[in-house]
Amino acid sequence: MQNILVSACLLGERVRYDGLVLPVSDRLIDALKQIANVIPFCPEVTGGLPVPRFQSEISGGGGNLVIDGKAVVNDIKGNDVTSYFITGAEKALETATKNNIRAAILKDKSPSCGSAFIYDGTFTKILKSGRGVTTALLERHGIRVFNEKDIEDALKIY
Repeated sequence: MQNILVSACLLGERVRYDGLVLPVSDRLIDALKQIANVIPFCPEVTGGLPVPRFQSEISGGGGNLVIDGKAVVNDIKGNDVTSYFITGAEKALETATKNNIRAAILKDKSPSCGSAFIYDGTFTKILKSGRGVTTALLERHGIRVFNEKDIEDALKIY
């Protein structure tokens, strides 16, 4: 059975910045667990950020630019938290490599895990197309990233 990396918040763990639990279809998660070994992971917590924590957004681009040192991740108080996001992404890649993971299901809109959308860095709830830091790093290494709306697509590759 293949391994798949899944955002811990999508599995009911209280790791979100606000400490809330996200509702995700138990039916889809159960179907995923039938065909793959689910490895829960939160890059922000693993990178050293607490729960709860201040909301963070990428300023100046998306996850690829953060990795390249051309954009930053700031929290809503203006603190540069980029290093936590880079560390979390590196640990996600390390976990994926160690466990021979070729796909991940990560929480969209997150500055770490977004795969279709991220917030624009203004803390005004404006979304833009883009990738989070972890998603960008995983994709650079050939790992396919899906979001919670695409769990059924992820099931098809196993």
